[in-house]
Amino acid sequence: MKALLKGWIRSLLANPRATATVRNSLRPFPAVDEEIRVWTYLLKKKIFRSDLGLLAADKIQTTSVNVINKQKQLLVDVSELILRDVHTGIQRVVRNILQELLNNPPTGYMVEAVYVDALGQLRYARKFSSATIDRPSAELDEALVSIRSADVFFCPDLHMNYPFAMLAALQKRGLRIVFTTYDIIGLNKDRLLPRSYSMAFTDWFCGVMSVADAIVCDSCAVADEVHGWLQDHPGQRTRSLPIGYFHLGANIEASVTTQGPIDEGAEVLAACQARPTLLMVGTLEPRKDHVQALAAVEALWLAGMDLNLVIIGKEGWRSQHLARQLRRHPERNQHLFWLENASDSLLIELYKQSSVLLAASFAEGFGLPLIEAAYYGLPIIARDIPIFHEVAGEYAYYFPNTNSSDLAESIQHWLELDAQGNAPQSKGMPYLTWEQSTQQLLKVILEDNWYTTYQPDKVEKTNKSDSTA
Repeated sequence: MKALLKGWIRSLLANPRATATVRNSLRPFPAVDEEIRVWTYLLKKKIFRSDLGLLAADKIQTTSVNVINKQKQLLVDVSELILRDVHTGIQRVVRNILQELLNNPPTGYMVEAVYVDALGQLRYARKFSSATIDRPSAELDEALVSIRSADVFFCPDLHMNYPFAMLAALQKRGLRIVFTTYDIIGLNKDRLLPRSYSMAFTDWFCGVMSVADAIVCDSCAVADEVHGWLQDHPGQRTRSLPIGYFHLGANIEASVTTQGPIDEGAEVLAACQARPTLLMVGTLEPRKDHVQALAAVEALWLAGMDLNLVIIGKEGWRSQHLARQLRRHPERNQHLFWLENASDSLLIELYKQSSVLLAASFAEGFGLPLIEAAYYGLPIIARDIPIFHEVAGEYAYYFPNTNSSDLAESIQHWLELDAQGNAPQSKGMPYLTWEQSTQQLLKVILEDNWYTTYQPDKVEKTNKSDSTA
């Protein structure tokens, strides 16, 4: 029977069209013996009857499987994204990075999305992956993750209830663990957040510090904050920690996930064409300082200025009073527009038709709306804080990190500069596509291009010398 099968394979190999079919079906595998390629293909397509398949299995068990195992796994955690995807903020980042990694896996790695199941086990998220790249399939296997030495686990999301003990067990089997930190506001500005969130974030961060082999941040500013926090809190990390950073991407049109009705936003788009429009993008929460922005614009309205304030973002924590104020405001849907559920397509139109982006946050990890504004050539008015300077540089107009009166004066001054053609323009501002952002990320986590390293021994020595002085 084996001789019969070998003859069948030789006849297939003699047929150029059949050989091409086999090769195309096995593109993920490195070049191997042609005969093994055919065995693998026939098994994959279930061409054999079960008895013949057993014979073929003996043939490829120790060959093609070993070839597959030569590729390391890059395991991308999407646990939070599977539970909830609000299509903004970190979720937008995770989806874009995953999409790029699946479409362009790094050399030598198989990219697999993974998630934590209800039992705290790590599983392959293959159905989610296939849907992410528009190849949905209901027959994909979502087995428990099989770990091999030198595999890399990368978590680009913020999943608060992560089972770190499970990761620690996998780490002992050779898994290398890298987490992303987008900001540490939950640690150093916890007064801005609900106590429950600050406590959960602190627990999550401590868990990350207990297992991570390295962390990567979304900006140099956040990397410095993390390093500084660890130095100020000796004992939170007992071994050295490489810290890197990358910048986020901006080609939002390539990743549009929501489309609104045909007439969505007709009223606000008409208002944009009628008068100057300030656009704010981000969830309503204290650190975004919509309160100060609204107070500044109200002062300009009282002074007789004809301009719009458009806010895109859902109601977040500690924003009930602001939400009520926005809903009942006398200028609502005249000069003030709050869009709680704007689609991606409407957001793009507002980036195109507004006059300027107003970035009023006083605590950020990156500030993705600045990059998206630059992508559409929308000018930027930003608060004078380090992270916005890192992202926008000289391509933004900065207002003092003070009060609403100074912000009102800054907006008025920007409008005067814009009318004269002298306002700073975001056009020409350097930014990355998601493809470039992902490549920058890979250079850090796979090529050890770290920005700095936290060394707990140095902190201990410094503290000891201080105490004996």
